[in-house]
Amino acid sequence: MGQKKDLTGSEKSKIVRYLAEGCSSLKIAKLLKRDHRTIKRFIQNSQQGRKKRVEKPRRKITAHELRKVKRAAAKMPLATSLAIFQSCNITGVPKSTRCAILRDMAKVRKAERRPPLNKTHKLKRQDWAKKYLKTDFSKVLWTDEMRVSLDGPDGWARGWIGKGQRAPVPLRRQQGGGGVLVWAGIIKDELVGPFRVEDGVKLNSQSYCQFLEDTFFKQWYRKKSASFKKNMIFMQDNAPSHASKYSTAWLARKGRKEEKLMTWPPCSPDLNPIENLWSIIKCEIYKEGKQYTSLNSVWEAVVAAARNVDGEQIKSLTESMDGRLLSVLAKKGGYIGR
Repeated sequence: MGQKKDLTGSEKSKIVRYLAEGCSSLKIAKLLKRDHRTIKRFIQNSQQGRKKRVEKPRRKITAHELRKVKRAAAKMPLATSLAIFQSCNITGVPKSTRCAILRDMAKVRKAERRPPLNKTHKLKRQDWAKKYLKTDFSKVLWTDEMRVSLDGPDGWARGWIGKGQRAPVPLRRQQGGGGVLVWAGIIKDELVGPFRVEDGVKLNSQSYCQFLEDTFFKQWYRKKSASFKKNMIFMQDNAPSHASKYSTAWLARKGRKEEKLMTWPPCSPDLNPIENLWSIIKCEIYKEGKQYTSLNSVWEAVVAAARNVDGEQIKSLTESMDGRLLSVLAKKGGYIGR
């Protein structure tokens, strides 16, 4: 009986089965007609298990290379560790080492959502704050639009999952499954709206003005007293449909001109208190990772969440304007962190 070098896959399976049945290595060798030493060697190797991985010494970088990495990280925000090291022509460094080096000089962060402010933006924000410092903000109507999607603001949610339970799988739909455009306003302690923009309508100057006519002016504004209309200041941001010549002229015919139409500084969502209202509503409609299956259902959720916002919450937002203006001036036109 000659000794062979290798066992076939079928023979290895039979050896395992015979061992489970309590057969000795000598008996297995006779059953398979193989050399006893071959059988013993296979059994011994199987019992030893896999060999431990030998760790290779990590690539160390010099002080000069470290300075190059620091400069590259400053010049390449949001770049991966591999891209940063490649830009410095530093190769052979494993990912764990790259990340450990970068952690000493940088931090993983998300991109800023707010638009950057240049010198002109900051000057205009300061001028705006000085202009409206003595304004009675209880007479200002703060307006804005918000888009709500079926899947939520970012399509995912995080939270605690009990042991033994699986995390729910969120729906994945192109562009969040579609959404609804909502317009609303706040003044003093009152919520105006929300009003839903008709599905499929793109808000250009003409459709924006027609929307205001059908909703804001006919359903809310016309019920107010003459003295209220005389003193009210209408605020809107600088979206193209808002700031166009057509919209400006149309609002002027409605009596919203000069001091009755607030000028708005560029890149300033942090100064509009209604942005905080949108955050309150979104937190409510998307709590616990909730998603929606139809546009009507998400609109109903917006209406229900808006009804739960009481007058004191709105009042705290509109009364925060004096503090926002002072913060803009203190930060020389910079963002105020709201």
